[in-house]
Amino acid sequence: MADDFDKIDFFRGDELTADPYPYFDALRAKCPVTREPNHGVMMVTGYDEAMEVLSDSRTFSSCLSVTGPFPGFPVALEGDDLTDLIEEHRDKLPMSDQLPTLDPPVHTAHRSLLMKLITPKRLKENEESMGRLADGLLDTFLSGTEGEFIRGFAGPFTLLVIADLLGVPEQDLQEFMEKFNLEESTGTIGSVDEDNLKHTPLEFLYGRFAEYIVDRRREPRDDVLTGLATATFPDGSMPEVMDSVRVASNLFAAGQETTVRLLGSALKVIAERPDIQAWLREDPGRIQNFIEETLRHESPIKGDFRLSRVPATIGGVDIPAGTTMMVVNGGVNRDPRKFEDPERFDPARPNARHHMAFGRGIHTCPGAPLARAEARTCIERILDRTSDIRVSDRRHGPAEDRRYKYIPTYILRGLTSLHLELTAKEGTSG
Repeated sequence: MADDFDKIDFFRGDELTADPYPYFDALRAKCPVTREPNHGVMMVTGYDEAMEVLSDSRTFSSCLSVTGPFPGFPVALEGDDLTDLIEEHRDKLPMSDQLPTLDPPVHTAHRSLLMKLITPKRLKENEESMGRLADGLLDTFLSGTEGEFIRGFAGPFTLLVIADLLGVPEQDLQEFMEKFNLEESTGTIGSVDEDNLKHTPLEFLYGRFAEYIVDRRREPRDDVLTGLATATFPDGSMPEVMDSVRVASNLFAAGQETTVRLLGSALKVIAERPDIQAWLREDPGRIQNFIEETLRHESPIKGDFRLSRVPATIGGVDIPAGTTMMVVNGGVNRDPRKFEDPERFDPARPNARHHMAFGRGIHTCPGAPLARAEARTCIERILDRTSDIRVSDRRHGPAEDRRYKYIPTYILRGLTSLHLELTAKEGTSG
């Protein structure tokens, strides 16, 4: 089986889009740290080995965390210490201005700006509005007996939540909704199509947030955008406008995209598994662990990349300097050494929260608390306002022969559409 997988190009082929997990298992069976043959990427599918890589930012640079082996490093990676070479050519790499691709000390300073946006106080205020936003969307979504969940609820909901967190003016929300239309979404993160990378919503976000920040620096107000515009680095210096713009844009785009995928996976389980749906309805307090198991079982991010600056040894495997590493979140979260019977979806799994869907180390997803709160609110409200949720046989085929379409990229994992049949409780729709 492993030999058969060697013939498949994980990064450019589409054979593994529907179900990449047997491939991840085959890699791990060879070795939790093993080089795939098509692009020379060192694939890390073991839990402990992934922890080693993600916890060592001195050895492993995040400069190509999003793009991985494509389009490649601008110059030959030669020598046993590539630290200076990486810094010299970093700005030639795609998305080099984005927080996930930065290394300390620049990453430390820029992440501090982000953490000033996602404070416990701001998250609590944001969470208080989530139920209202969810109910407003459910009024429409539950007005019929069938609905497409990704575009009809998950996309708009996550966009409105992140817009609320960042203080996007209400009069601009419609334009944001149009730019982030998720109908039959295929995603651009992890695409090998360079035109796709160039034409992302980031250009729109840069323009909008630049306007907001310049305006608030000129005329401060008592609002969230003013807080963003006036946030300083740890040393007290004022960031350039574009530094603040990039941080806000990255939070908006990345957080919205991945949370949509989390919600899609969660509702698919709820709709496919009447036993789990009933279990959650019996006690909403169980929803949080259900979310953690969803993140473990279907990580919205298949993997994250690192570049070794110096020679290293991970899991007993020698890693030469200049090696592209892929920490395969989707595989790591199914390592049987960490998670018993990992293929089984267990909503009560005791160690479900130990998953690596949000990463580890200095690049641990700063929006994790927000994503968890969004998922919990969404599930609580949709269960509260329905008596039954089912997958549409008409759109996805019968239970014994379901047909789902997944995003065809090597980084994102999630459904492009999810058609549900819903029975709304009397008096809760429209």
